[in-house]
Amino acid sequence: MSVRGIRAAVSVTAVAAVLAGAAACSNPDADDDSGGSGGNGTTAVIGVANEPDTLSPLLGYGKDGNSKLFDGLLARDSDMELKPALARALPEITDGGTTYTYELRDDVTFSDGEPFTADDVVFTYETILDPGTNNASKGDLEAVESVEAEGDDTVVFTLKYPYAPFAERTVLPIAPEHVAGKGDVNTGAFNTEPVGTGPYVLDNWRKGEKLTFSANPGYWGGKPKVKKLTMAIIADDDIRATRLRSGDLDGAILPPNLAKTFAGDDDKQTVAATTADHRAVTLPTDNPVTGDIAIRRALDVAVDRGAMVDKLLEGRGKAAYGPVPTDSEWFAKGTERPYDTGLAEKFLDDAGWRAEDGGIREKDGQRASFTLYYPSGDKLRQEHALAFAGDAKKVGIEAKVESGTWEVIEPRMGEDAVLAGGGSPADPDFDLYPMLYSELAGQGFNNMASYENPDVDTALAEGRESGDKAERKRAYDKVQQELTENPGYIFLTHIDHIYVIADTWRGLTTQVEPHEHGFGSGPWWNVESWQPAS
Repeated sequence: MSVRGIRAAVSVTAVAAVLAGAAACSNPDADDDSGGSGGNGTTAVIGVANEPDTLSPLLGYGKDGNSKLFDGLLARDSDMELKPALARALPEITDGGTTYTYELRDDVTFSDGEPFTADDVVFTYETILDPGTNNASKGDLEAVESVEAEGDDTVVFTLKYPYAPFAERTVLPIAPEHVAGKGDVNTGAFNTEPVGTGPYVLDNWRKGEKLTFSANPGYWGGKPKVKKLTMAIIADDDIRATRLRSGDLDGAILPPNLAKTFAGDDDKQTVAATTADHRAVTLPTDNPVTGDIAIRRALDVAVDRGAMVDKLLEGRGKAAYGPVPTDSEWFAKGTERPYDTGLAEKFLDDAGWRAEDGGIREKDGQRASFTLYYPSGDKLRQEHALAFAGDAKKVGIEAKVESGTWEVIEPRMGEDAVLAGGGSPADPDFDLYPMLYSELAGQGFNNMASYENPDVDTALAEGRESGDKAERKRAYDKVQQELTENPGYIFLTHIDHIYVIADTWRGLTTQVEPHEHGFGSGPWWNVESWQPAS
């Protein structure tokens, strides 16, 4: 879950893959687009909920692709199929799936005019894997034994084992060694003054307000028609809707109940994207209430997922029983949980949790009560948190709902529950491993619930290290089955992403989207290819 994968879960979107460009803050005084385009078809002002912590791929920015400042060796098309980007073709895979060879384009330059070569690829991957680099997602590349350049135009990856989804990892953006290699990787200027090969370059970044980009005139894929792109950072859903309605924005991501208020606007279009984006409640293992298996199992069947889909999402989504969506080929059929308050009460009764005055249960002097945080300004998470708390109370469990900034929430994640989110439409390893592998507990937003289950750890390793799809399916089925017995998270819904956009462009498309959306995902996932409506 990317820069704030799970944080976005909690943080609503860590905006990985920032629709951004790549020049070293080359024009900090460039004109800012503070209002919408007015229909001119050459500028776009988009409202998103969060901004990235960094614009450096070395620290996790854009790791899932669609980074408009940078390109990866590969990219994904509208059907989520891999296609060449900085590589000339898909990789040649040999040695039983442990060697990946990429032939590189020779017509690519970075936005400062320097040529892109194989050395930049080696630098990027080796820097991320360096123990001194503060990249919480370096585990994504755990399978890499070595990466080597053969001349300027060939890169060879050698893997420790046949990691089946490795090619999907190579959408990772490539950083220039001649710039990023000169400063401190964790604190250097490159983190806010990026240079890349992408279709856009960064003009200005006003922290907490906006990022402004210009079309890269030397982009190897052709100069974009949208010449100026502004991503306005507006955490509050209501304010984002108001600014869209006033014409201050050309487009925005909105929760379903706000998006529907634009249904009658002739000058706006609504675009929906299916996703792997889930909403879930973390149940910290170290909390005496949420760490109790009976409490966990009771909550898992006490929540009315169908009602959440109908009422909170207005049908724009589906019930979630784990990170894997129910319509995925990797979903373990039979792991759907019923809505059954009677069964929830039996779990609690059998474990000695007795109802006391006020209806809240107790056991050995411990009240069945815990705090549940959601990020301020996120109406959809707030609604999920309140619905969850209402369902929990019906079976005698108290979830005290509170809001807070990420600065408030993050230090409390080890003891308090969080209305989190995450999800990737790519390989199941991308979600299950960072969320559930016990050794990742406490590492940023990885394994937020500090989940510990040796059987799950074993299955995750088997799924990650096997090259046989049938064996991998059995391993991931085992993980999902274990979550029915000992859920460290209560998965609630998989949500569709809803966007409202000025009717200035035609033929907008979406991909199946990850949790991290806003900058890199959305109808603007391929903004460099947009055409004006007239």
